[in-house]
Amino acid sequence: MATMRYTKDHEWIRLDGEVATVGITEHAQQQLGDIVYVELPELGRKVDKGGEAAVVESVKAASDVYAPASGEVVAVNQALDGTPGAVNEEAEGKGWFFRLKLANASELDALMTDEQYKDYLATLS
Repeated sequence: MATMRYTKDHEWIRLDGEVATVGITEHAQQQLGDIVYVELPELGRKVDKGGEAAVVESVKAASDVYAPASGEVVAVNQALDGTPGAVNEEAEGKGWFFRLKLANASELDALMTDEQYKDYLATLS
């Protein structure tokens, strides 16, 4: 079973074997509103934990998407080029942004579990 972890910047990461899928959380997409554009990282790009990895633009704002862990981009969600609204429909599913081959899987240990993230969201309202 894949493990989901979350950042305070509202990114999620799901590890499945040696590759992790990354996107923004349901909370983030609700705050942004209608997503109109997504700029994805290039294949082969190396990203550092906490570094800028992608950009998401909505009718309200443009926001950076940060890498929840360090690694190399091995896949991007090409479907978002034509239909960025998929992020609004299913941010934590088909609206994923990119996949990373992790440099150090133990970096995920510092991220929030589902329950911790829900507790964190409760402190924001």
